[in-house]
Amino acid sequence: MAVIPERLTGYSVFRNGSERVGTSDVELPSLEALTDTVSGAGIAGEVDSPTIGHFGSMRTTLNFRTLDIPMFKLSGPKSQALDFRGSQQVYDSSASEYKSIPVRVSVRGIPVNTTLGTFENNAATGSSIELECTYLMVMVDGVKVIEIDKYNYICFIDGVDYLAVVKQQLGL
Repeated sequence: MAVIPERLTGYSVFRNGSERVGTSDVELPSLEALTDTVSGAGIAGEVDSPTIGHFGSMRTTLNFRTLDIPMFKLSGPKSQALDFRGSQQVYDSSASEYKSIPVRVSVRGIPVNTTLGTFENNAATGSSIELECTYLMVMVDGVKVIEIDKYNYICFIDGVDYLAVVKQQLGL
C-alpha cells in the first residue's frame, strides 16, 4: 500500500493542553546538530562530526495578524507549553481514496523575542513571538517520531533514544 502525503489540511494551536491560542502561522524549529571539526592523522581532510543527541538553538515563531491577547499571554518570562494539532491529507493509492491522519507537534520554551509589528491602515500588524525551545515532540498518525528534551537528556528519533546510554553513564 502506497500512502502519499499531500498537505496539512488545517491546524489549531493550544497552550497548556487546552487553552486555544488565537490565529497564527507557525514556524517550527529546525534540528541542527552541534558539530566539531575532526582532523588529523589518518583522516583525509576534515569532518564536521555531530555530537550525537545535541542540537543548537531550536526556535519556534508564532506570527499573528494583529496585536492579540493570546500573543501577550505567551510573552511572559516563563516556560510555555504549546501543542500544534493538525490534520494531514494523504492519498492511499491501494484503496484509491483520500484519508486524513493526525499530526501533533508539542514544544516547551521560553519567549525570547516579542515583535509588536507595524501599524498601517487596512493591513495586518505582522506581530510575532519567538520561543527558544528546550523540548520538542512530533507525532504522526499516533506514532511518536521525534522527542528532543534538552534538560532531560532525551534524543528519541524513529524509535531510538540516542542519549539513553549517555544518560545512564552520567548517572542521570
